[in-house]
Amino acid sequence: MAEITSERIDALIHGAIDLHCHSGPSIMDRKLNHIEAAQEADAAGMRAIAYKDHYYGTTPAIRILKESVLADARIELIGGIVLNNSVGGFNPYAVEHDLKMGGRMIWMPTLSAANHMRYFHRSKFIGPGTTMRKHEALSVVDRRGNIIEAVQQVLETIAEYDGVLSAGHLHISEIWPLFEAARKAGITRLLVNHPMLFIGCTLADMTELAADGVYLEQCACMLIDCPGRHHTNAELHSFIEAAGVDQTILSSDLGQLTNPRPVEGFREVIEICLTLGYSDDDVRKMVSTNATKLLGLDEVAA
Repeated sequence: MAEITSERIDALIHGAIDLHCHSGPSIMDRKLNHIEAAQEADAAGMRAIAYKDHYYGTTPAIRILKESVLADARIELIGGIVLNNSVGGFNPYAVEHDLKMGGRMIWMPTLSAANHMRYFHRSKFIGPGTTMRKHEALSVVDRRGNIIEAVQQVLETIAEYDGVLSAGHLHISEIWPLFEAARKAGITRLLVNHPMLFIGCTLADMTELAADGVYLEQCACMLIDCPGRHHTNAELHSFIEAAGVDQTILSSDLGQLTNPRPVEGFREVIEICLTLGYSDDDVRKMVSTNATKLLGLDEVAA
């Protein structure tokens, strides 16, 4: 097996895409801002980063950044919106405006998801202490398990703009009917975020989702040596094997004060994958090729 060197990791991070960058400003404290995140990723030779904030759409900021301080940066900036209470929940108007401005990523609820609130009901991770309003628990299905009308409108809007539907912090029992409805609406770009952490996914679920063309995102913040770590290297190996290299996407999910910076975390998770015996070609698929296909970047460029 080839030696794992800094130069080898440098070559693999070149062209990488981070679909899950939590830079600021944000109502939650962040380790770096959008400008710093882009500059550091650009310096590492990464192809693109997607800004994700739990409380506002990031697409408008990208226009300003690309027209000013990041005008000369080579890196592509990806925007989107998370459908939490702060943007009106399942708000097709917010989705349409974000996509019309060039956004690509539409995340289902995260901190406002009913599943998230059940899981973290004794934790401060439900929402920031600076908001006085009680969170409404959001679910994509009604009591009978049917997709609610507002979600159906959101799906139709995503399909119209060929956007990416990301499952956010929904439970797997919601993700199955959501993705079925999404396909019927014409959505082809589907992603499940950190499926093995409070989403309720099993390895069998991951295998079936991958067989249906869904991408499974594994996040560095849960895999590297940091306060947010939840999984061992052996567990990561089982996750990748369940979904397959061709349907696995590695992202950072970093930007929190107590965790490493996104590029640093990306380098660490690349090293872990090499340690697990994955080839350079396999790692390149998981950090670059698969995300490129999900976003349709080469299709847009063509």
